[in-house]
Amino acid sequence: GGLAVFWAEENSRDAIFAAMRRREAYGTSGPRITVRFFGGYDLSAADAAGDQLVATGYAKGVPMGGDLKPAAAGQAPTFLFAAMKDPMGGNLDRVQIIKGWVSADGKTHEKVYDVKWAGDRKPGADGKLPPVGNTVDTKTATYANSIGAAELSGSFTDPEFNAKEKAFYYARVIEIPTPRWMDYDHAQFQAD
Repeated sequence: GGLAVFWAEENSRDAIFAAMRRREAYGTSGPRITVRFFGGYDLSAADAAGDQLVATGYAKGVPMGGDLKPAAAGQAPTFLFAAMKDPMGGNLDRVQIIKGWVSADGKTHEKVYDVKWAGDRKPGADGKLPPVGNTVDTKTATYANSIGAAELSGSFTDPEFNAKEKAFYYARVIEIPTPRWMDYDHAQFQAD
């Protein structure tokens, strides 16, 4: 099942509701992947390195769910992201930044950027990243964490930013393939 995550200072009703009001939240389709995401005009690739990503994100930008102030001439937003795998789940395949915007003619658009990935894969001529691979054994409903990465972090600056368009950005973290629930049922009940 899906889970909602709120970044609160403590596990109390007041702190959780404050996180809801700040919209500092994200959802997951089940795996307990930890995600941090910040945006701002004063952030840089160097800010994603080391153990200060969160502190820097709060100091120089806004956290996930926040609103960026209007851009000055020539500015484009930079986003910092960090993702850590579910301790009981599969490694991470990649982090994507999804940009949605409304153009001047009123049409909605969406673009997906692969911004960080596990392994030494390279995007193809079409710009698409090849799959991470698959270690799933559907007969036994098992998999190996021999591919992917436990953590992925970095930065992304929108190369096509247009300050005249209203836009939103969010991070999507993709896990390596793991068995489907149907695979677990088939293995447990020895069913075809």
